[in-house]
Amino acid sequence: MFIIEGLASFGRYLELMGRTFSVPERWRMFMKQYVKEMIQLGVDSIGIVLLISFFIGAVICIQIKLNIQSPWMPTFTTGYTTREIMLLEFSSSIMCLILSGKVGSNIASEIGTMRVTQQIDALEIMGVNSASFLILPKIMGMVSMIPFLVIFSIATGFIGAYATALLGVITVDDLTVGLQHAFNQWYVWMSIIKSLFFAFIIASVSSYYGYTVEGGSFDVGKASTNAVVRSSMLILFADLFLTPLLS
Repeated sequence: MFIIEGLASFGRYLELMGRTFSVPERWRMFMKQYVKEMIQLGVDSIGIVLLISFFIGAVICIQIKLNIQSPWMPTFTTGYTTREIMLLEFSSSIMCLILSGKVGSNIASEIGTMRVTQQIDALEIMGVNSASFLILPKIMGMVSMIPFLVIFSIATGFIGAYATALLGVITVDDLTVGLQHAFNQWYVWMSIIKSLFFAFIIASVSSYYGYTVEGGSFDVGKASTNAVVRSSMLILFADLFLTPLLS
């Protein structure tokens, strides 16, 4: 029964995405919505990305220095390991998991509210492709902004690591050498590429759960919860396959 329901939901999701990715009927209206979604989903998320990345970068640096590094290891090990963790996983996978809670619930609740208040039905009556009108700008806006959020996360994480030098955890010279040691530029691109897939998952899955809400305000809250849970699970599942594929 669970498998059948899952396949049915996946089929409805594909059908909705087929309606979503159609040529916009009014490009001026689409671009207006596109810019609005970039601000709402991307720019408004910069604050939480910077705050979390700063403290995570600092905590990673402290934990590695105090619990892993030993006299048998080079002094730059702490900086090197901090850089690899930020580039390979945190700034793409973990940050998108965090954004799925903020952005995903926002998208699902917004579209779900429009569904239960019959605003989507009104768009359909007027002959508007409601799926493309509501969902496509959100997907494009999220995918467009996620590379910048990843770069901000990486840079802020490094700043947080440098902040630990003020606490005497590590010297600035050792941290700098570690951050520069055997640097592979592809890791930055890999982090950005992974985040593009994760951003699509967040926006599309959350839109699906909001668009297919049935009932009232209680069901909108339930759809928001389901959107966050399913998005997080799919991000982890995609990360499992993308990491060895891109490495």
